[in-house]
Amino acid sequence: MDNTAPRQWHWLFAAWMVALVATLGALFVGEVMGQAPCVLCWYQRIAMFPLVVTLGVGTFLNDRNAVLYSLPLAVVGLGFAGFHTLVFYGVAPEAIQPCTASGPSCSDDGMTLFGTVPLPLLSSVAFALITIFLIVVTRRRP
Repeated sequence: MDNTAPRQWHWLFAAWMVALVATLGALFVGEVMGQAPCVLCWYQRIAMFPLVVTLGVGTFLNDRNAVLYSLPLAVVGLGFAGFHTLVFYGVAPEAIQPCTASGPSCSDDGMTLFGTVPLPLLSSVAFALITIFLIVVTRRRP
C-alpha cells in the first residue's frame, strides 16, 4: 500500500494553512489596524491571496497539480518579500526603493506588528514555508 499520498496531502494542507493565516493577517493589519499597504506590500498580496484559493482547492480535491499553479506564485512572492525585507533593514540602496515617492513607507515603524515584529520578515517566512512545503510535495510524487 502506497502511503505517500496522505503525506503529500498533509504538506499541501500545511502550505494552504500558511497562506490562509498570512492572508488573514494582511487583511487584519490593513482593515482592522488601519495600516495602508505600501507598494511592495501590494505585490506580496497579489502573490499571496490567490494561493489561498489554488492551495485550498488543491488540498480539498486532493489534487497535487495545484503545486504547478501555486509554486510560481510562492517563489515570486518570496522574491518580493525578500526584497522588502532588505528595504526594511536598509540593505537595499535608496535608488531602487519603490516606496519613497508618495504613499506609505516600506521601511518605517508602521511596518511592524505591535511595534516589534517586522511585517516584511513575516511575509518572507510565510512565502519561504509555502515554497518549502510545495517542494516537498513535488519531491514525493509517485
